Amino acid sequence: MTIVQLKYAIAVAEHRNFTVAADKCFVTQPTLSMQIQKLEAELDITIFDRTKKPIAISDVGIKIIQQCKKIVSESEKMQDVVDQDRGVIGGNFKIGIVPTIMPTLLPLFLDELVSNYPMLKVLIYELPTNELINQLKNNRLDLIIASTPLEDDDLIEKPIYYEPFVAYLPKSNEHFGKKEIVPRNLYSNDLLLLRDGHCFRNSIENLCFDCSEYVGKFELKSGSFETLVNLVDQNLGITFLPYLHTLKLNENQKEMLHNFKNPKPAREVSLVYHKSEVKIHIIDEIKKLLFRVTKQKLHFSDVNIISPIKNREAKRFT
Repeated sequence: MTIVQLKYAIAVAEHRNFTVAADKCFVTQPTLSMQIQKLEAELDITIFDRTKKPIAISDVGIKIIQQCKKIVSESEKMQDVVDQDRGVIGGNFKIGIVPTIMPTLLPLFLDELVSNYPMLKVLIYELPTNELINQLKNNRLDLIIASTPLEDDDLIEKPIYYEPFVAYLPKSNEHFGKKEIVPRNLYSNDLLLLRDGHCFRNSIENLCFDCSEYVGKFELKSGSFETLVNLVDQNLGITFLPYLHTLKLNENQKEMLHNFKNPKPAREVSLVYHKSEVKIHIIDEIKKLLFRVTKQKLHFSDVNIISPIKNREAKRFT
């Protein structure tokens, strides 16, 4: 069997159609079909049931395709090893970023990254933390940028910065106008949160209250800080924002921001990669770049790191 045959099998499994798979692999349909037949003959099994529309994968075929993906992934790492040995910064590099970090962090470094390394093709995916971890462990991503600690022994975390939380309060709130406030004093049914599944929501629940007791005035399922801000502007509640998200508010909105007492609650944002990752030289360059661009905007030290995992204690960093 060959790596090419395995790639063809993966394509057919993904598209459930020989013609479409051939187009995606840039070969003719007869060529692809012949290679699949050779693979099945060598293994003495049937991977695909061609009598069904769309094409079905046999029970043993499902296991074979899983192995095909592992073998192809490992084979592609050979070039990565060579590139690292030569110090080459190039090829495809897949980065996953959580939605609450992507809008503020990506503009700070992406342009410089692609300008500095024209041979590097950066592929970026925005997904929730759990999905990013799954993609990372299945070799579909090289690196993720997420709130940490994730408490996963298979992953390596390299903290980049600590981003404080800031309260966003309407003028009608009893704490409006105070120089500094305490997070737990803001527990109320007026607190507006992102929908379940967001690591930032988990952090706020860890910070403020026992989430099992929380019942809001209305049910909100939003993944947008902008929506939360707009609702507070309409005097419909209060919310928390990561510091970088506050920089793009207008002057009137900035008057509604309130800092917390030291040590300020904050999230730890890290580069996270698998222990078996071989593109370490590229990760090191991204780490240097992020250290530099975030240092200009984030220079906080006395903070309490709030975990993105539910029901975890804070960890102080000074």
